[in-house]
Amino acid sequence: MATGRGPTVRRRRLAGELRRLRERKEMTLEEVAERLGWSAAKVSRIETARVGITSPDLTKMLDLYELDPGKRPGLHALARTARTKGWWDAYAESLPSDYATYIQLEADAAFIRSYDAMIVHGLLQTEDYAGEIIRSALMGLSSPGEVERRVEVRMTRQNLLLREESPLRFWNVIDEAALTRRVGSAAVMRGQYAKLREFADRDNVTIQVLPSANATHPATAGTFAVLEFRESYEPDVAYVETMTSILYVESDAELYRYTLAFDHLRAMALGPDESKKLIMRLTEQFL
Repeated sequence: MATGRGPTVRRRRLAGELRRLRERKEMTLEEVAERLGWSAAKVSRIETARVGITSPDLTKMLDLYELDPGKRPGLHALARTARTKGWWDAYAESLPSDYATYIQLEADAAFIRSYDAMIVHGLLQTEDYAGEIIRSALMGLSSPGEVERRVEVRMTRQNLLLREESPLRFWNVIDEAALTRRVGSAAVMRGQYAKLREFADRDNVTIQVLPSANATHPATAGTFAVLEFRESYEPDVAYVETMTSILYVESDAELYRYTLAFDHLRAMALGPDESKKLIMRLTEQFL
């Protein structure tokens, strides 16, 4: 998946679904263009998300592909919102395009399963903990104002978990090493542990700790997340982040491996109740 701002993400997901519908009908770009009275270049630009698509044109394509009427409203809604700005656009100058793309996907997700090996997941961080992490990651190359804006973005993302209507379902397996790695002062760590216990009490959040004793597991290569969306036409996406790049995995075979890896991790991790007890014991080390 290419990088881009929020609206581009929705456009790409719509374009991908239109491409899949055409391939399912075993039609070429030229055949579609001829049937619709368009140029092949126009069809290509729509399928590659280089341009958007109007509602009448979308209807023509869906008629040609004989898509079930019950599946059409979601695609039309996706087309209408392709140009809609998100709250993150207010921080456009502060956010790398890769990060903005992920925030859009996260905002559209219904369920996220994440394994975190090094630090507490951003959706679960306190403001103080996030500040320490972001300052360290930027290595002093950004101003205090830049750090503050990044922290604001991270805190705003947490509204996905806290909203009353259809909150994001979040299942997090976190390595014990990430919890014992000291970030900032003892007060910062105590606050972070308290925040984790608070989130763990929410019905839409599951937190499991993978004990350090389980050193051999399917995700020794590092952190990843699997994002699941509400609509059937939006396939799951696996998200993998490194220091210099972000990878989105969408092929069925590779996505299955990440899903299977997460299932193994949650089976190896402590249960939710035992995880909360471990976090409480860790808190006592910073009293």
